[in-house]
Amino acid sequence: MLPEFRPDASDPLSPHLAQRLGLSPQLEADRLDVERIADIAVLASAHSDGYAATAHLLGLLAALPAPTEAGEQFWSSLWRSSGTAYLLPATIKDPVLRSLAGEGAALAGQILSAVDEMTPPQRIAASEVVGQALTESDHLPDLKTRVLGELWLRDLELTAWRVLHADRKSADPGRRQAFLDAWTSI
Repeated sequence: MLPEFRPDASDPLSPHLAQRLGLSPQLEADRLDVERIADIAVLASAHSDGYAATAHLLGLLAALPAPTEAGEQFWSSLWRSSGTAYLLPATIKDPVLRSLAGEGAALAGQILSAVDEMTPPQRIAASEVVGQALTESDHLPDLKTRVLGELWLRDLELTAWRVLHADRKSADPGRRQAFLDAWTSI
């Protein structure tokens, strides 16, 4: 499941194209050669981590039972076992919809708050609930439910962190230069 592409999402890439490749915003497409297109692709991939992490976060949620009447038992069990309402469909609906529009930071923050709120026994119980749902969906029926659920929960937590980290990155050339100066002075 991929977030919707927003044209303004490429805004941070524009200064890099101008600075590193000497490309002006008015550059005509027929003046691009294969080398320049490859350079643009490399720069674009360097800026895609937030987009990819948001898509992965949505994919992890999509692996769970849908928040319909049929999935009501799962979501109720997850709430009871985790001790947090942060993961309930009614609570995450708006951040999920915003993630589908390419803005995953709110969903990531809410997920990290939910995980942070869980005690170790609640985390284990939530892992069991999630693992059971995943094995019943025939994704990986031969794994133990607790192991599968813990892997899913850990992946959810790390991916949420990646979304927030990518959202907080600065495209400020001054900060990048300070970083380079610090590392080259060692």
